[in-house]
Amino acid sequence: MKPNRPNALGRSLVRFFHEYLPTLRGMSEHTIHGYRDAIVLFLRYLSEDTGHPVDRLDLSNINAEVVSQFLSYVEEKRGNSINTRNARLAAIHTFSRFLATDHPEQMIEWQRILALPFKRGARQAPIEYLEADEVKAVLDRIDRSTEAGRRDYALFAVLFNTGARVQEILDLRPCDIRTQSPYQVRLTGKGGKVRFCPIWAQTARLLRELPQFSSDIEDRESILFRNSHGGKLTRFGVRYLLHKYVVAAAKDVETLRTKRIHPHSLRHGTAVALLKAGVDFATISQWLGHSNLNTTMIYARADMDIKRQALAQVFPEVLATPPGSQRALTEFNLIHWLRKL
Repeated sequence: MKPNRPNALGRSLVRFFHEYLPTLRGMSEHTIHGYRDAIVLFLRYLSEDTGHPVDRLDLSNINAEVVSQFLSYVEEKRGNSINTRNARLAAIHTFSRFLATDHPEQMIEWQRILALPFKRGARQAPIEYLEADEVKAVLDRIDRSTEAGRRDYALFAVLFNTGARVQEILDLRPCDIRTQSPYQVRLTGKGGKVRFCPIWAQTARLLRELPQFSSDIEDRESILFRNSHGGKLTRFGVRYLLHKYVVAAAKDVETLRTKRIHPHSLRHGTAVALLKAGVDFATISQWLGHSNLNTTMIYARADMDIKRQALAQVFPEVLATPPGSQRALTEFNLIHWLRKL
């Protein structure tokens, strides 16, 4: 039996991931991986839908109807959110735009796919984050007598400290860390943007004590956080570790039993803590590496203590009338109060 030769779909996928996304679009490795995961999921769905192995699929199997069915599958069968559904569609849209230039003879079909709309109505779910006592409970559950435990403790300490994205921390090298005052880490975020984030002296010490931290110039370019096999620790590995420690800590802290904590929850916790401390939104935005200040504003709606503080600042004057007084607010007083809101 002759081996399958690369067909039009196979050749297009190679050019899409090796040329179009990294070179022409200049997308980051993290974004490309996200697109890859979306396309892989779509190809697997397409394989089941057509009954053909993935390696025998071709461009003729891709059309607007099957993409629409795939999006329904993502929501209804996989139970993904509307945001995830839209992220999958964004990847397929980008691939369709590429195909429009790579295979213009099928332009009508690519245009039909591009006409598929993003789904509206995605509601912002309440942000789940860790309070100070919950952070302590999670860290206390890590066994620091083992090398793996010391790695995990340092990993979650720097995540709590910086509020960085998990991938930003997993990409850290010893040369990115300043372990002398002023203590700081250099983070590479989305789009390759570099920013510096201060860390506590205790965090710097934890990182310096890791086996991978070395004064050797060559070693200082290597990855800091590694798995048990010596390879780079992954986001899925971090999710697994966090879940393990949260489940253990929930035995002591009741509030952890009802929260759905994931690695990004650590980032949310840092943002809310900064907001509670009175740090302004612009500084928090720079701290977290947000490209848009509106992204940072979601934390103003997240914390109940902040809402209580706002309530205390607004309403006491209005409710200050002594008991038994029947004096109503005049039009002037009402307008004055509204202007103060």
